[in-house]
Amino acid sequence: MRRIYHRFPPEPEFEQKYNFRADLHYIVRTIAKMDGKFGNFVTDSPDLKGKRIQAKRDIKIEITDKGVEFYPLNKDSVDSVLADIEKEGTVDFRVALKYSFLNEKYERVPFKGDSFLVRAKVENGVLTMTVHRIEGLGRTEPSRIAETIVDEIRRNAPDV
Repeated sequence: MRRIYHRFPPEPEFEQKYNFRADLHYIVRTIAKMDGKFGNFVTDSPDLKGKRIQAKRDIKIEITDKGVEFYPLNKDSVDSVLADIEKEGTVDFRVALKYSFLNEKYERVPFKGDSFLVRAKVENGVLTMTVHRIEGLGRTEPSRIAETIVDEIRRNAPDV
């Protein structure tokens, strides 16, 4: 099954190569485990009046299917996805970041997130991460998406 998105930009915003002894199955499984995770970061307030806020960033992961559609990828769906992925090759993902913060009344307030296309290509022990922002105000840089994925790969596999 084709896992390469047909509208991936020819000139993405970020591309980096990493030396790993992991195969594409391991990379896809690690990215699937990122679904539903969250973290905190400091950013400008949604009204953009110069005030800095502590915000929460939630991660949603999707994988392309037949080069056209994206479907949720998580711990529950990863085994069915891995059945048609080779040990080496290319797989495209969509990473959606949803942002929110606590207001003065301690109520969670959502605001516009960012979405990225992520391409993971494994060839001869080299992982090439390609990232391009497709939506949002850019509160998270494309390089940060790649760094997060690589950190998860290293954290989960001490021999990689």
